[in-house]
Amino acid sequence: MNTETHASESPDSKWIAYGREVGVLLSSSTAESWTNELWTMFSGFMLAQNEMGRSENLSNTYFSFKELLEFFEKVEGIRKGT
Repeated sequence: MNTETHASESPDSKWIAYGREVGVLLSSSTAESWTNELWTMFSGFMLAQNEMGRSENLSNTYFSFKELLEFFEKVEGIRKGT
């Protein structure tokens, strides 16, 4: 991911660069597929907790997961025009 901007560039240039990278990421699969993959990863992580022991950062992991799901829900809404 190349999000570097030059010091003389406007702050908007940075957001445009991030937007391009997000566009590339999202073009590789649908928001629904990303959501399904996130559920698969998170479910596996939760199941592994019994074997690995509880993670001290479990609540942070959950909220990061939740934010990613919300992001892909918003992306899907944008795609659908809602």
